[in-house]
Amino acid sequence: MALPRREHARTRQAFGQNFLSDTAAVRRVVTAAGPQPGDLVYEVGAGRGRLTTELARLGAELVAYEVDPAMAAALPRRPGLTVRAEDFLRAVPPDRPFQVVGNIPYALTAAVVDWCLRAETLTTATLLTQWEYARKRTGDYGRWSRLTVSTWPTFSWELAGRIPRTAFRPMPRVDGGILRLTRRPVPLVQAGALPAYQRLVELGFTGVGGSLQASLARRYGPARVSGAFRAARLAPDVPVGLVWPEQWLTLFRLLDAPARPDLAPRRRQPGRGRRRP
Repeated sequence: MALPRREHARTRQAFGQNFLSDTAAVRRVVTAAGPQPGDLVYEVGAGRGRLTTELARLGAELVAYEVDPAMAAALPRRPGLTVRAEDFLRAVPPDRPFQVVGNIPYALTAAVVDWCLRAETLTTATLLTQWEYARKRTGDYGRWSRLTVSTWPTFSWELAGRIPRTAFRPMPRVDGGILRLTRRPVPLVQAGALPAYQRLVELGFTGVGGSLQASLARRYGPARVSGAFRAARLAPDVPVGLVWPEQWLTLFRLLDAPARPDLAPRRRQPGRGRRRP
């Protein structure tokens, strides 16, 4: 049974759903996604089908998720398009490589991003989010978030464009940002070492001790952390958000590596280094 018109409008407003109405904006999102003919694409929140139509036109094997049964029923049917009147967040990722594309409800942004990061066969996700969220996650403010840093070895985060709020109906208060996640073909940290890397990042972001260096020193020791900071070209008092993902990787490689006996300070042997009488 379709939702009454007023109830439908309240539901969309509650989740911050604003539909793309500008053709140029639709094409910008699809161009950023870059699906090729035959690629498997899951669309989040198909809505009125503006993105759906453009993605299907390019020949992608498209699975469009739309939780509103009335809107799902109104989506145009065409070869290569499967419409599912279901909650995307309950979807099971396919057992083959696939992409995610969507103009997602702002209130569900974190949940959708988390779903994408957990989907083992996902190759890319191109998501239209709030402009501020896209900038925050991609370091565009000059600061880096814990989520971005902790997933950096397996995913790159890219700000792929800005969509003005005038391209949406109803018009939101802020612009949209095209956020693109891409799984790295070769992780920057070996799979077995990834949990240790993420523990280091979590410890660094706790703020225990009053600074990043102090937080890490609690586990790795002041001298070792101080040396790692110098190697990564980090000031002792650097705020945690200003540390680049590449510098986190340097810290991890230096701090997590087992101590090498050949680099340990040698004790002076008795009698050596003395002048003979």
